[in-house]
Amino acid sequence: MLNYRLKNYFKISFVLFFFFSIISYAQKRIPNAKEKTPINAKAGDYIDVNVAPYPESNYTITQLVNDVLVGNSGGCSGSNISNVSVSPNQPLSNNNRFWGYFNKATSNFPFAKGIVLSTGFARRAGNVLEGGVLSDSNGGGSDADLIAATGVTTSINNAGVLEFDFVPTSNQMKFNYIFASEEYTGSYPCPPLQYDDAFALLLKPNTPGATYTNLAILPGGAGPVSVPNILPASFSCGPINGQYFGSLSPNATNFNGITAKLTAVATVVPGQSYHIKMVIADARDSIYNSAVFLEAGSFDIGIKLVDSNGVALPASMNVCDNAPQTLVAQVSGVTGATYQWYKDGVLIPGATSATYIATSPGVYTVKVIIPGNTCPVEAKVTIVGGITPTAQNATLKLCTTPAVSTFNLNDAKPMISTTAGAVFRFYVNQADAVAQNGSYIPDASLASYNGTDGQVLYVVVSNGGFCSKMVTLTLKKEATPVAQLVATKTKICLGESVTLTASNGVTYQWVSGLTGTNPVQTVSPKQTTTYSVYAIGAQGCKSLQPATVTVEVVPALASNLSGGMICQGDQITLDAGAGPNYTYLWNTGATTQTISVATPGTYSVIIDNGVCTNIYKTEVIRAIVPEIIKVDYNEDGTLIVTASNPSNGPLEYSADNGVTWQNSNVFTKIPNNTVVSIRVRVKKTSCVGVLEYFTFIMKNVITPNGDNVNDMIDFRGISKYNSFKAVISDRYGREVYKSEKVRPYWDGLFQGKKLPTGSYWYQVTFEDPATKQIVVKTGWILLKNIE
Repeated sequence: MLNYRLKNYFKISFVLFFFFSIISYAQKRIPNAKEKTPINAKAGDYIDVNVAPYPESNYTITQLVNDVLVGNSGGCSGSNISNVSVSPNQPLSNNNRFWGYFNKATSNFPFAKGIVLSTGFARRAGNVLEGGVLSDSNGGGSDADLIAATGVTTSINNAGVLEFDFVPTSNQMKFNYIFASEEYTGSYPCPPLQYDDAFALLLKPNTPGATYTNLAILPGGAGPVSVPNILPASFSCGPINGQYFGSLSPNATNFNGITAKLTAVATVVPGQSYHIKMVIADARDSIYNSAVFLEAGSFDIGIKLVDSNGVALPASMNVCDNAPQTLVAQVSGVTGATYQWYKDGVLIPGATSATYIATSPGVYTVKVIIPGNTCPVEAKVTIVGGITPTAQNATLKLCTTPAVSTFNLNDAKPMISTTAGAVFRFYVNQADAVAQNGSYIPDASLASYNGTDGQVLYVVVSNGGFCSKMVTLTLKKEATPVAQLVATKTKICLGESVTLTASNGVTYQWVSGLTGTNPVQTVSPKQTTTYSVYAIGAQGCKSLQPATVTVEVVPALASNLSGGMICQGDQITLDAGAGPNYTYLWNTGATTQTISVATPGTYSVIIDNGVCTNIYKTEVIRAIVPEIIKVDYNEDGTLIVTASNPSNGPLEYSADNGVTWQNSNVFTKIPNNTVVSIRVRVKKTSCVGVLEYFTFIMKNVITPNGDNVNDMIDFRGISKYNSFKAVISDRYGREVYKSEKVRPYWDGLFQGKKLPTGSYWYQVTFEDPATKQIVVKTGWILLKNIE
């Protein structure tokens, strides 16, 4: 409190004397007596005050009030703001004036820009680091209104005053400010020194006899705004209203301490003229400066924006996914007003009612014309847009192993949301997720979260800002199964089947071409095959490795056992064939690979390789000697043999008395009129049919001149055949030759004399030695006798 109850100091004369001694000490203002803040303690960026490049630094005080504090740029506020003045009356050209424009620049000061009023030089509130005490004076003196409003009974110095008249267009006025002072250091805010620089914001209607009301009062009747009435706990006499203190240096200014943002509010009558007086002053001293910072655009004397429920809207609203926002321009106590809405400074056609529904981000401004006032009042709200990431409930499965027993929650992020840049917060408790407080699982712990099977986590997915959605993540956890696989046999013969049985899973995933999820499979491999299966647990966990079993298919037994034919007295060798690990058991009792037999019949052998067993059979047939029943021969030397085959076995043929044999019964290049020793036999036997055959071809020209070339027709090759006859006649039918045993040829003589040259007719008859049928050959012969 600024009324320091001096009556307490008068209880005894000693206390009174001590009190006045302190006052005298404070007024003397010995700079070295105050703790100075080290330069390095004020590190950081500073606000800019009355400097380029800001156009507002060259504004008059009237422009600053209208265009910065109120924000009615364009100069149309004349009917609402008037009679702006400062005291001391320091003009814009005074570089050391106590008033001016500030901008936070790159600092962390709470207000972006506004008006500063100082008990010293306004420019020294920021710009650069000022070491030690500012110790400058604005030239002002005392102020009775400040004394009356705050109850200060000590000396008031360096009072800086900003005054103006205004006409509100609603039933409320307000603006935001921050109080700052160098006296926030050492023991100066505390007794017995208790320096008490103060600020008053005085309002009265412009009516005769009206008095000021101080609006610079803390909420809940907590007293005026002064150094000793707003103290943090770091001071020996604090905290006093500590919730309204902002920060000690560094605080982007050259003051040792600043308050939090404070708001002055008053109920007014629309259309009534009011006078406002803002006073900042030093109390008890004239050197240690204080200041007040008035936030730009916060002086509201006309209109405010509310939602559909009448709740005042903040200056900036965070809206996700273009959700429609109802904006209502509220002008209290005024009727007949007209409205026009703007977005980002551009007029919105047709938006002329008190309510507008915004569906996209932007700066929305409403300008209102009050009846009888040509200057519009305006209010604005900034809608900051954001997009809520897409998100859905998900389930994260963990298949534990000896090496892995905790969840990696990062693996769930792509399942929950695929929105680029999405920010995830995992909460154990739903209430924490709803509140979006700091009780989320730290990011560093996400990769090894020891969750339980069935546990539900609550995941807040945001765009990194204010748009978010809450979903659930269900944890599923089970031990990874270890698959096992057995087979009824691991060695089989080709064509056999094997039963495979898997275990340690609820279902199974077969590989190696097998399908189905059951634990049992029946297979019939045709070659050695390795079968594999994964075990699947109840939660779907799959064994890390498949179980395998190899079924070896032993090579199929093979035998080239074949029988054959034998003639009486012959033997044949039966060969069962060789193979790995083969053993043999013949029906004769023999155990060798081969046996020799001389008796027709059925022979069998059992072959065993230790895994597979098979029986092979063959026949040995009695062969019958084949008989040559026909021979066809023509003069180009082709001879075709036809033989009977009562044994029905394979035959082979020879035309050289058995020297060479062939499968074909056709021979070529056999000479004419030659005895051919034909043989035919059942293959691999001694059953041979025999025929001596003369390749008789009748010559049709003879020249009996003794040169041994075509001297005669020789019948000796066939003369021994049964029913042989040979007769030659002249063209008159006279018989000129008839075969005789002593003369089985014709040499062109008849009765010992040469017959004349000419054509003669012949007829030869004999029994074919193969077919046993009579063969008659007829034709003509040209006889050329040389006389």
